[in-house]
Amino acid sequence: MDQEFLSLERELTVLLRRARANQGEMAREVHPDLESAAYGLLVRLEECGRQRATELAAYIGVGKATMSRQLRALEELGLVAREPDPADGRAWLVDLTPEGRSRVGKVREARRARYVSELSHWDRGEVAELARLLHQLNRGMER
Repeated sequence: MDQEFLSLERELTVLLRRARANQGEMAREVHPDLESAAYGLLVRLEECGRQRATELAAYIGVGKATMSRQLRALEELGLVAREPDPADGRAWLVDLTPEGRSRVGKVREARRARYVSELSHWDRGEVAELARLLHQLNRGMER
């Protein structure tokens, strides 16, 4: 096997293990009862605004039942709210509540500050290149 791909697999494994642990920490910072997996939903809603549950499920890569369960839990915590989709009365749109937006924003800002601190010795061009390459990798994995 190519050494480059073995190295890539090793480094991604370490990165993903750390990311899962960090996601759990960030979820608890948003709300002590928040499931780790639901943190990504909140970030997606903060970045993209209200969406249908089916769009969220497709983006995250889970089924409708899992998405419904996660959204119900987020509603019970007061972090998201659903409203009828004006374009299709049978569908619902999900969005962050003001409380959800505030909590997610604070956690994400603290996370960005940590990245700035941890990568302060990096050249800004290297940070931009890393972000570009990770974006390229994520886009390739969507297919």
